[in-house]
Amino acid sequence: MIKNRRTRLLYGQIGLMLLIFMTPTVMQAGAFPVADKVVIEKAVRKLHLMRDGRAFRTFKIALGIRPVGDKKKEGDFRTPEGSYYLDSRNQHSDYFLAIHISYPDSADLREASQIGSAPGGAIMIHGQPNEPTRSEAYYRTQDWTNGCIAVSNSDMIDIWLMTGENTPIEIRP
Repeated sequence: MIKNRRTRLLYGQIGLMLLIFMTPTVMQAGAFPVADKVVIEKAVRKLHLMRDGRAFRTFKIALGIRPVGDKKKEGDFRTPEGSYYLDSRNQHSDYFLAIHISYPDSADLREASQIGSAPGGAIMIHGQPNEPTRSEAYYRTQDWTNGCIAVSNSDMIDIWLMTGENTPIEIRP
């Protein structure tokens, strides 16, 4: 029996990663429903996977540590609001899987320029940190990211498998 919590977590993550990366692409597309849109509702901390205008899966999320309002500049710890795309994936991030959101768009760049700031970037949907510095309860109950959208690792696997490249994402207040 594995007694060390950190070791159990590591073994669990290794097992999940093997499941994801050993699964053929054909099975990913055929075995799971695939979202044609993702909707984030910041106020209620929910991520919805949509198909034909209806949510078929909903997940609890954590946001940036200043969750109210639209992201305006780098370092404001806010999660952007607007319409974007899921445009790339990173299985080697500092978090358990990461899907990049196409923020900033041209309007975000223009707004940041008008206030003399960089808009920030690297906004992702991701799982928990690979090297946590806080308790599991903290990550489950607090807004803790720098502006990203965080979910549990098991939810991240589902989102990873049920979204494709260039899936539209709408982030609502």
